[in-house]
Amino acid sequence: MKAKDIGLLLALTLGAMLVQGYHPMVEDAEIYLPGVERILHPELFPTNTLFFESHAHLTLFPNLVAASVRWSHLPLEAVLLVWQLLAVFLLLLACWQLSGKLFTERMSRWAGVALVAALLTLPVAGTALYIMDQYTNPRNLTAFAGVLAIAFILDNKYLSAALVLCLAAAVHPLMAVFGFAGCAGLTCLRQLDLRRDLALLGLVLPFGISLQPPPPAYHQVALLHSYHYLLRWRWYEWLGVAGPLLLFWTFSRLARQRKSANLDLLCRTLIILELACVAAAVVLSWARFESLARLQPMRSLHLFYILFLLCSGGLLGDYVLKNRVTRWLALFVPLCAGMFLAQRALFPNSAHLEWPGRSPQNSWAQSFLWIRGHTPADALFALDPYYMEIAGEDEFGFRATAQRSRLADVVKDSGAVSMFPTLADQWLDQVDALRGWKNFQTADFERLKVQYGVSWIVLQQPATTRDLDCPYQNAAARVCRL
Repeated sequence: MKAKDIGLLLALTLGAMLVQGYHPMVEDAEIYLPGVERILHPELFPTNTLFFESHAHLTLFPNLVAASVRWSHLPLEAVLLVWQLLAVFLLLLACWQLSGKLFTERMSRWAGVALVAALLTLPVAGTALYIMDQYTNPRNLTAFAGVLAIAFILDNKYLSAALVLCLAAAVHPLMAVFGFAGCAGLTCLRQLDLRRDLALLGLVLPFGISLQPPPPAYHQVALLHSYHYLLRWRWYEWLGVAGPLLLFWTFSRLARQRKSANLDLLCRTLIILELACVAAAVVLSWARFESLARLQPMRSLHLFYILFLLCSGGLLGDYVLKNRVTRWLALFVPLCAGMFLAQRALFPNSAHLEWPGRSPQNSWAQSFLWIRGHTPADALFALDPYYMEIAGEDEFGFRATAQRSRLADVVKDSGAVSMFPTLADQWLDQVDALRGWKNFQTADFERLKVQYGVSWIVLQQPATTRDLDCPYQNAAARVCRL
């Protein structure tokens, strides 16, 4: 690979970050970051650790990030930014490597990579995923693996592909499975006919796994995560499944006309794999398999969407963009502007790029940071179980930002329960204790103190309870000691 190509990939990485934005403490960071913070500071989170450690025990992500902090002697916030930049660069590098197996023209290769870079925050059908999140997490760090492994398979480098997928599995086991399925399907389709392919792929469907019924409380969690259940998807989410299938079939026909054997092979493989995953997802959507839906076969669309964008961009480069600068600008300027505006609408009360060491603009994040610096490490907090959905909160995670324990919430902790059913009873018990939070009075907060040992609470402004000791408040929140 030439130095010029590496320079262009670095430029695309920075450009992609500018469009995508960076918010290190939002959304699923609430699940993944506390594991890192607890390794660095074992005194943190003495309560309710299972809601994030259940994920942490299955991945080397927290150990990897924590080791990076210790080795570099940099603050955690700076290390997270470096990992995010590396994740974007690795994905674009993998796309560049694969595009070289699919397209011969240099402009076509760059068109495919550029389309992926411009659309990193494209939602993936009904899976509650983006191509890449705006914060560091295991999915981001392994997004490149499936793409690069497929490039190795097309080059007959099976050992390299296996090594990449094993490294990915150590960081995110579930997403690595889809990369493995893509490589296995590609290998099979080179040598087997269609009927034998489908039979072989059927072996990887999630049948035969224990049907041990989950706790009754698990059903309430399942209702909160409809994206696990394909039969509950809305009609327009189904378009996100049918659309790529139709377009991959079209791409396959074009590839045959162009005599692009690798592109044709990849498109046919992805059609078969997506049909297999849809079949698995339909079965797991039945009530009898409710607890198995957490295997989430439709999250295979994450890899398919990356490959779909790469193939789409490459063909656009071949047939439309070519070496015409005006055409490139006409496509990518509005596309990037639209994605940028969508991100600003998603996080309207926060800076677009939340650099390390920069004070947050968001009032909720400011209150969480005050908590980090002014409350005991063993404090247990209670706050609205829907706090991440409050207008203006911008989905900042309390645990990740404040580095303090809290009672279970509905938005993110339910996601942990959906993957680990044994947590369901504990989750439901705490969520029930917080039911009716907006109408709580002092006696209700005292009940939480007696029942769970809650020592601090966070209230939304304007707070109606005035007889509490509240050493911090701003326009959005009030922090009170019990």
